[in-house]
Amino acid sequence: MRKILMLALAAATVVPTVASAQSAHELRRDQRDIAREHREIHRDMARGDYREARRDMRDLRNARQEYREDWRDYRRAHGDVFRGPAYVGPRGFVYRPVAPGYRFAPDYYHRRYWIADPMVYRLPPPGIGQRWVRYGRDVVRVDLRTGRVLQVYGSFFF
Repeated sequence: MRKILMLALAAATVVPTVASAQSAHELRRDQRDIAREHREIHRDMARGDYREARRDMRDLRNARQEYREDWRDYRRAHGDVFRGPAYVGPRGFVYRPVAPGYRFAPDYYHRRYWIADPMVYRLPPPGIGQRWVRYGRDVVRVDLRTGRVLQVYGSFFF
């Protein structure tokens, strides 16, 4: 009886790992598909084959839709990762939705608001001189030299 319980316990701990690895694999595969569709569109446009480019644009839309669906599934399955501690903004903080191009004051992209490991959240790596920053429930990619917002994922955290 004891061996059966130990085996069941071991199986229960392995299954979530396999599911999360499969989900991460699906997200990476979808990202590769999107990049491939982009390359095909550029090749078609360079050749002047606009009809084929339109077909490839349709495929690109489908690949992006599949990526969004897999991302939602991943987020739903790993909800505890997206429930961080309460956000405490800088002095005088009032949340206002921001868009790319907006400039933050330096207090808003201070080191204490940086996302330490973007891969945990399946965020793309930031470029040189850029960081992912938590802003309320949103995640924002900021250029550290200018404070300019480059990308926004709204309602990222629960």
